[in-house]
Amino acid sequence: MELNEEQQQLRRRKLEEALEVKSLRRIISAYINYPDAAEDDIKRCESSFRKLSPAHKAFEPPLDMSMDVDNCEDQHLECCPDEHHHRHDGSSLDSHHSSTGMARSAKDPAVCNTENDHMPSARGTTDTDVATNAIGGQETEGQLKSVESNGNASSSSCDWLNSSLQLNVPLVDVDKVRCVIRNIVRDWGAEGQVERDQCYLPILEELERLFPKRSKESPPCCLVPGAGLGRLALDISRLGFVCQGNEFSYYMMICSSFILNHSQSVGEWTIYPWIHSNCNSISDEDQLRPVSIPDILPASVGITEGFSMCGGDFVEVYSDPGQEGIWDAVVTCFFIDTAHNIVEYIEIIWKILKDGGVWINLGPLLYHFADTYGQNEMSIELSLEDVKKVAFHYGFTLEKESTISTTYTTNARSMMQNRYFAAFWTMRKKSANKSSAAPDE
Repeated sequence: MELNEEQQQLRRRKLEEALEVKSLRRIISAYINYPDAAEDDIKRCESSFRKLSPAHKAFEPPLDMSMDVDNCEDQHLECCPDEHHHRHDGSSLDSHHSSTGMARSAKDPAVCNTENDHMPSARGTTDTDVATNAIGGQETEGQLKSVESNGNASSSSCDWLNSSLQLNVPLVDVDKVRCVIRNIVRDWGAEGQVERDQCYLPILEELERLFPKRSKESPPCCLVPGAGLGRLALDISRLGFVCQGNEFSYYMMICSSFILNHSQSVGEWTIYPWIHSNCNSISDEDQLRPVSIPDILPASVGITEGFSMCGGDFVEVYSDPGQEGIWDAVVTCFFIDTAHNIVEYIEIIWKILKDGGVWINLGPLLYHFADTYGQNEMSIELSLEDVKKVAFHYGFTLEKESTISTTYTTNARSMMQNRYFAAFWTMRKKSANKSSAAPDE
């Protein structure tokens, strides 16, 4: 029997929900597996240490290894080689995150790959008013309903944290969790203030310059695609904007929701973001140093009512006709090169801005899908000049432009300090009376 259109839509929605749950299970599994993966790393290092000759063991290791039992169980990395215990190369990695300040590339194993971390549905889910809502405004993890592959809700709704989720976590997922930890420093640690001053402060100052008289009764609306862990969006809200951050990675959304909604005090938690980075360390103390987070209490910093985080793919969520012409400003920070098709990004930014609205951009053009050889991934890779030409074609005018030198999630005490020379501009969408029509599509 042929399904009618309503039944087909219901079937598609159930399939999307099933894929979403499957993706979320994998990501929760990666978080749960974090301590086990760290222990595997330690055992790998211990195994290498044991292979040293007695003469080469004259130095004092940073950790006391006298309690180790030299047997096959403790040396399972050596006796039972498995791909889970080896560093990987050649993965398709597509974000600006690296463990030691290295420039991100598709060959860099220390970089987050968020290609398969997103919410497959085009339905954007919203998170926050701060300290109020759970992810997506839905139920908490323990209450989320499981959806089987046929789209039906599973009778078991409390197995999200089941220990079986910790098994067979791919190394690429382990690296994504570690990547999030380094991003926590950038957005929510005092140590990340240098990078925030390099990247976020120019944007905040530009917004203040462009919107000097912000009304509390009718504040301007600002969208931040690729909001990551939410600090830039929060800081924009603190300026008096109704701000929405958009993020498509569950890894980021889970962590940002935790910090935004569950922080009770400044410095409440301590993390060790550089502990997994064995290269380019000047001292053991540098590698093992703690970072206290958060550096501010999100619920107590004077955010503007209406602040939110929207989970979903930027193209899918904001190509909706209901988004057209509703934003006073769009801020993109290390975002536009995440596109398969950067022209489409620019087109959507143009459509969702009000006439006379502004687009503030800061970031490089390290296209995330540029090196996905043989994977049939679309990747439009334009030069900076060509990106600006496309923007002009859609009706933007350039008001301000400069270059900003910055790092991204870099360990400030690493021996390697790579930098981006990021493009920073302000463009304005021509008003209707200055631009007779939208560009041809």
